Amino acid sequence: MRSYPESANVAESPTQARAFVVFWIILASLLTAHDPFSPLLHTDQLHRSIELPNWPPRRIISLVPSQTELLHTLGLEQEVVGITKFCVHPAAWYREKTRVGGTKTLDFGKIEALRPDLIIGNKEENDRAQIEALAARWPVWMSDILTLEDAYDMMLRVGEVTGKAVAASNLTAEIRQQFDRLADQASSIRAAYFIWRKPYMVAAAGTFIHDMLERAGFQNVFAHQMRYPEVSLEQLAAAQPDVLLLSSEPYPFAEKHFGPLREACPKAKIMVVDGEMFSWYGSRLLAAPGYFEGLRERLLG
Repeated sequence: MRSYPESANVAESPTQARAFVVFWIILASLLTAHDPFSPLLHTDQLHRSIELPNWPPRRIISLVPSQTELLHTLGLEQEVVGITKFCVHPAAWYREKTRVGGTKTLDFGKIEALRPDLIIGNKEENDRAQIEALAARWPVWMSDILTLEDAYDMMLRVGEVTGKAVAASNLTAEIRQQFDRLADQASSIRAAYFIWRKPYMVAAAGTFIHDMLERAGFQNVFAHQMRYPEVSLEQLAAAQPDVLLLSSEPYPFAEKHFGPLREACPKAKIMVVDGEMFSWYGSRLLAAPGYFEGLRERLLG
């Protein structure tokens, strides 16, 4: 066999070179191609492997309002066939799409009739027993979101599982850019964020709302507690908040509910805030930084 020194320049014929290029093109296509009719595995935020018989999915049911709006933003108008009665955005979808019950009161008959090839839910917002029952029959992808970084991860993963990875990446980058403007906000305003009345319940540590409060420049006076604790008016007074933020959802707070809270904290400002801006973790996040800036200006001005 003829040998060459390592430094020798061995020329290939044009035919050999073309054959070499064609070989690598074919090999690359075999490694990256996916048969649209073969199963494809995706991992959700609960670290579960979800097998999709068909990818990208063509019949999606969304069980979470903020994620429904995200699917719309990603351009899945035709693919989404079912939503919940709380999925009010976009308005056209609320009017036209089949509603499969509430987030925790699903109608399995309606879901079965829609023949979904993907169901998208959330650990906190959906009922575990119902999700397990759904997962026994259909592919169910679940999110688990406690921070803004979790929301970014969810959007990217939803983009991948729905075949909209590029759109999801662009959206996430745009939202991240908006929130980067808030990075220098000092958490100087002591706040209590109410989500419920009778009993009073607030957002504490370990919640997405808590993370949003900090990013918006608020110091959560109930950060020493977890999740959504009940609080008394005496506990509220002892916490000495500068402002009471009454969320528009899930409880529809209004000015008529200010009375007892004003008596407990006479020096604190009280205002109803848009709950979607603090608790929706999909494409609505695009508007949240601007809303937070306006809110701080109102409080500090």
